[in-house]
Amino acid sequence: MNLINAKELDALNTQIKQCTLCEAALPFEPRPVVQLAASAKLLIIGQAPGTRVHDSGIAWDDASGQRLREWLAIPPEVFYDPQQVAIMPMGFCYPGKAKSGDLPPRKECAPQWHKRIREQLPNIQLTLLIGQYAQRYYLPHAKKFSLTDTVKQWQEYQPQYFALPHPSPRNQIWLKRNPWFEQQVVPSLRDAITRMGF
Repeated sequence: MNLINAKELDALNTQIKQCTLCEAALPFEPRPVVQLAASAKLLIIGQAPGTRVHDSGIAWDDASGQRLREWLAIPPEVFYDPQQVAIMPMGFCYPGKAKSGDLPPRKECAPQWHKRIREQLPNIQLTLLIGQYAQRYYLPHAKKFSLTDTVKQWQEYQPQYFALPHPSPRNQIWLKRNPWFEQQVVPSLRDAITRMGF
């Protein structure tokens, strides 16, 4: 990465951290949570920070993150190294509480930031699309399918993407109903991660 690109990414990161685009719709002050470096090989696109992540400012700093790291077989010191792993959710700030779980990620973030960020990440070898919001944004035909069907067709998105369910503890019932995911998809995901040198 040359110095000019480094400055561009630093400037973009600063703009993101100062973003107030949907401030009026948020329950708390905006606190965009991303993890970016141009050398990153793995890009993780999830939904939006929860309250714990909003408080800490650290992506996937919760039970969901622990399960995700187990699926990837990546230790925290690697997962949280921006030089290796980039993290860019569909919504950068905590969106608020719904009747069951959190509200969907705000729709303003992805159109505003994703393309600009991806242009500054030239070394990405694999992108994880976690949950239906990321999958429907990046896999247009996924809008026709349920999350289960999209994840079942994970091989169709290779080698660019891996479609995954959300690792939230709320998805424990889904995981029990779909044992093929941890029996077939997770080992393949780990193989892909290993081939990337993690």
